[in-house]
Amino acid sequence: MTAANDMRIALLVARFNSLVTEQLLAGARRRLLASGLAQDQVAVVRVPGAWELPQAAQRLVRSGKYDAVVALGCVIRGATAHFDYVAGQASDGLGRVALAAGIPVAFGVLTTENAEQARERADPQGADKGGEAAQAALDMLAVYGSH
Repeated sequence: MTAANDMRIALLVARFNSLVTEQLLAGARRRLLASGLAQDQVAVVRVPGAWELPQAAQRLVRSGKYDAVVALGCVIRGATAHFDYVAGQASDGLGRVALAAGIPVAFGVLTTENAEQARERADPQGADKGGEAAQAALDMLAVYGSH
């Protein structure tokens, strides 16, 4: 594992539902900086939506520039089956990237019934799911480094 002062983590953020994803980003960034990483060790990469997260995560992994990738997005159920397709493909795609990556790929994609649930889960002062995803990446880096 890379020494903490050389570590680089990518925060991959979907722009769709940006009121929520910007909160996820704030929580993730705060957690990483609190762990001792410097601002320049945390890269932010934005993609259009949750559908694009797996392909972008794969590209970031293959770049060799990062020790971990944290994918952040939000899919809110609507009146059509669109939710099922996007949420399912984001989850499945990120899972496949994570298994093949060789580095931690953390899942911070909210899949909620409504906007209120999404805001509650994303709030860095509340459930802080962005911070949890960042912590999962840090925890997995420790596991990878211990084996």
